[in-house]
Parts: sequence; structure tokens; C-alpha cells
Amino acid sequence: MVVKRQWRAHVDEKGRLVLPEEVASSYGLKPGAEACIDEKRDSLSLRPPLTHLRKVYIEVTNGCNLDCRTCIRNIWEEPIGQMDGETFERIIDQLRSFSPPPKIFFGGFGEPLFHPDIVEMVAKAKSLGSSVELITNGTMLTPIMSKSLIEANLDLLWVSIDGATPESYADVRLGATLPEVLSNIKTFRDLRMKAQLLTPEIGFAFVAMRRNIADLAAVLRLGYERDVSHFLITNVLPYTSELRDEALYTHALMDIIYQPPLELPHVELPKMDVNEIMNERLYRALHENVQTVSIGGGILGEASDRCPFIESGSTAISWEGNLSPCLPLLHTHSYYLDERRRFSRRYVVGNISEKNLKELWDEPQYLSFRERVQNFSFSHCIFCAGCELALANEEDCRGNTHPTCGGCLWAQGVIQCP
Repeated sequence: MVVKRQWRAHVDEKGRLVLPEEVASSYGLKPGAEACIDEKRDSLSLRPPLTHLRKVYIEVTNGCNLDCRTCIRNIWEEPIGQMDGETFERIIDQLRSFSPPPKIFFGGFGEPLFHPDIVEMVAKAKSLGSSVELITNGTMLTPIMSKSLIEANLDLLWVSIDGATPESYADVRLGATLPEVLSNIKTFRDLRMKAQLLTPEIGFAFVAMRRNIADLAAVLRLGYERDVSHFLITNVLPYTSELRDEALYTHALMDIIYQPPLELPHVELPKMDVNEIMNERLYRALHENVQTVSIGGGILGEASDRCPFIESGSTAISWEGNLSPCLPLLHTHSYYLDERRRFSRRYVVGNISEKNLKELWDEPQYLSFRERVQNFSFSHCIFCAGCELALANEEDCRGNTHPTCGGCLWAQGVIQCP
């Protein structure tokens, strides 16, 4: 359950906005910090400063025990490995210099439970005072592993569930069986209840495609039955040509790029019942001579142009100890934008064995990149076929150089990560 929190700020005698100490501390609003303020229709939105590290993705391995249809490993040529103990200890030691401690997320492009020391790693991350999350395919979530993760004080366990029947699940998660995974989740939940604990919470992550979207409602029901408190649905990122036809967002991207004329009206809708009758009528109405549509205050179909990794104060560390701004830039790979194959070269700020994590985070070049992404002055390469620059993240037609983010589907809200 998402709990809405509210604070009150006041304006001092010099006209300066004074925030509650709890808010300032939690969001890195220290003296001298700069933060972006967005003007909205009836309010202002204050973004945390880009200097504040709030979340660290740690890829303890890029190896996995499955061969999923949607996996990036189907197309890349990178070596498979796992983080050594010295590298992980260095990360933990260097994170102690950040206050408050950032959230730690064990995940990347591999199965965290595949690492033999994952339980100890979770426990050490918790020793920082951090909130700790982990994502798994659930096949290695044995009773012993479940009990150990609970005792290590994990806060949230994400499980990838891409089908509601044994057949549809196995069609995506090659090498896994749904009954086994659901049994593992139930055992995990029961062990937590036996220990009389509210955490770790359980979350489901679902990759939506044409082949499995009919299962979504049933997947949600499977979650409700197992006390799942978080659901994250993302679109598929087509790493292979076979996955291009599985995408469910072609028209959504076109709505972003091809905006209607400004003279057309903006339509405001209230929150309404979602049913078959309303879906058909609303769909017809919203595609006829309308510029923008808002439902309950949220505008549909506009470009997001907002990186979820930068906005959440995140960074990512690969199993080798390389620091990158986000998960998509952690490894070199290719994927498809419509019919076009796009090459994405990794971007490494530095390695934590060569330079301290705090120094890497504060690197002027890295901070400049975060500012560039927050301003998002990139060309919209997601549907542009006008030049070859759109086929890679090397440079774009606005003069931006590697890495360019105009072809990133995360920045348009199409792809999501926990």
C-alpha cells in the first residue's frame, strides 16, 4: 500500500522557503544544493538535487539459471561473471560515506540468487541502515534460501511472473515451471508469517507482450492470493527481431512524437468506471480532433522525457565494479525500435576499485551528464528515421554526444524497472 505523506513548509522573513528538517535530510537538500522546480497547472513540484545519491543497483552477477525469451543475453557477447567479495566489500565500505544511506537494489541483467554469497550480501547492505530490495525469477527460492533472506532483513522481494498458467509462463520463462515458483513464493510468505514479520514484502514484476497480456488479470489474482503488495508491469524491450511483433506500445510512441495541432482543444475527463462499454466509447472520443487529454489530472500521451534513474537519484554497479548512470547503460547491447535495430554502447563513469564511489558520483562530467538528462534536450530518436544517428546512442542531431538518450524507452515511460 502506498502511504501518502504530507509536510508543511513555511516562508521566513526574507522570503525564503524553509522545508521541514526531515524532508531536507531525506532528499539531500543541504546548504548550497540546487534543485529543479517544475511549474504545473496548479502547483509546483520540487525535484531532489542531482547531487543526492538515493538508490544503488548492484549487479552481483550477469549469469542466470534460465533461458528466457525476453532476456538481453540472447543477443549480447559479454562475458558471464559474478562479483567477487573484495569488490562488494569495497562498495559497502564506500557507501558508508553517504548520509542518509541510499536504497540498495540487488538486480541487473542476471539472477541475484545465482550468486553463492547473496544472503551475506543482503545482510551487509542492511547493516548500512539501507532499505534493501532484490529481484529473482523465483526458481532458486528454496525454503532454506527464503528463511535466510528473511533473517537477513530483506525489505522487498520482487519475483518475475510473466504468465498465469504453466503453459503461458513456460512459453516466456524457458527452463522454469510456474507451479514450482508459486510454491516457493507461498513458502516464503508462510515463513515470514511464522516469524511474525511484516517484511520482506513481496512484489510481482510482469513483462507485458501480445503473447501474455491476456494473463495479466490472472497474474494479479495470483498475487492477491499470496499477499503480494507491489505489482510492476512493464512493456517488453525487443532485443531480438522475433520480439518486435510482441510490443504493445507502437501507437503510444506515435502519440508522443506526432502531437496534434495546438489549435485543437484539451479535454479533461474525471475518473470513471473502466468497463467494455466505456473503453470503446472513450477510445473513439479520444482519437478525434483532440490535442491532449487528462484523466484525474494526469495528461495522457505526452512525451515523458524524464529518466526514472536520474530522477530517483540512482546509479548502477556491474559485477566487475563498473559504475554506470543506469541499468540500460550497464552493458553494450542492441534492441529494436519499430523495424530498426538500435545499438547502445555502455557508458562507464569509472570502476570502484580505481576510484572511490563518492568521488565517482561527484565527478563533474558525471554530474554534467545527469543535468543534461534532467533537461532532456535530446533528439527524439524513438521514431525518427531521418538519419543514421538514430540507430545508436553515440550522438544526435542536436549535438549531444555519447551517451545520447533520445532513443531510450525508459525515459518515455514505456519500459520500467523496480
